[in-house]
Amino acid sequence: MDEGEIEPVQYCYYPGNVSCIKEPRALWISVILYVLTAVVVMLTFCGNLVVIISISHFKQLHTPTNILVLSLAIADFLVGVVIMPFMVVQSVDTCWYFGSEFCVIYSVLLCLLTETSIVSLVMIAVDRYIAICYPLLYSSKITVRIVSVSVGVVWLIILIYVCGFIFLGGNTEGVIGIDPCPGDCLLVLSSGWGTVDLVLSFLLPVSVMVTLYSKIFFVARRHARAISVQQNISLDHSNIPKKSERKAAKTLGIVVAVFILCWLPFYTCTLLNQFINFSVPSVVSCAFLWLAYINSSINPVIYALFYPWFQKSLKLMMKFKICSSGSSNIKLVAEI
Repeated sequence: MDEGEIEPVQYCYYPGNVSCIKEPRALWISVILYVLTAVVVMLTFCGNLVVIISISHFKQLHTPTNILVLSLAIADFLVGVVIMPFMVVQSVDTCWYFGSEFCVIYSVLLCLLTETSIVSLVMIAVDRYIAICYPLLYSSKITVRIVSVSVGVVWLIILIYVCGFIFLGGNTEGVIGIDPCPGDCLLVLSSGWGTVDLVLSFLLPVSVMVTLYSKIFFVARRHARAISVQQNISLDHSNIPKKSERKAAKTLGIVVAVFILCWLPFYTCTLLNQFINFSVPSVVSCAFLWLAYINSSINPVIYALFYPWFQKSLKLMMKFKICSSGSSNIKLVAEI
């Protein structure tokens, strides 16, 4: 293109005689973005699939905590399968090609999986708090069956909540920000629903998780100090959580910290848009949204770095030993 020549305007064409200006982007930039996002999608898909197969297959991993980790991994896996591929196309091409009907389904799944991931992290924090601070109560009352039923109930409640604010007036275009194109698939919340969702989806969960993990690490440090100082004194070890419980708390605390770091910029933009009436540039908000969903890719990496059972399970899968008879009884770790 000659210097000074005006680049032709490109459009996104939608049903109903709707055409919207498409954001101009060089071909090489689009290719790089597609490659990078494809890597994120594959990492999300493969990493969480390993977690799902591991916890589902190996009997030693059937613990209350791992049922919650499984719930989180399923939500993250579905984000990689049914959310990210369409986000890639929408983000890179800045057009929605999949129709209004699928947009509704996409929005419901987007909100459902996001809320489920957040609530699963809260449930993990509660689980670790009881295990560390009340080990006797945890070992006698918290079972795989109870946690499994709780997870199912939570998924159902979240689905009802999401359908409520999408179908009962929460999704109102032009209230918080203005949809520049009616054909785009943008979830725009009314002021009331936006405030409720901000509190329930971020502020309250983060407050609960930070409070619980602060207490967890305080109690864990106190127990470690007591064990170190009184090595030669007979202790009542029934009131001290096992080493594996403390290690799990530390690892899952890292998961929570990463979650907060990934989602904080996005919800900061939400706060600015809603209460200060400051319009964040679309490129910035899109980047922060991707940072938030990259959290679904990071969780399996954390498990791979800190959980020996993840590493051993992955090796067994790669060698196809998981397909052998009796492989579900293999002991992945000495203590779980």
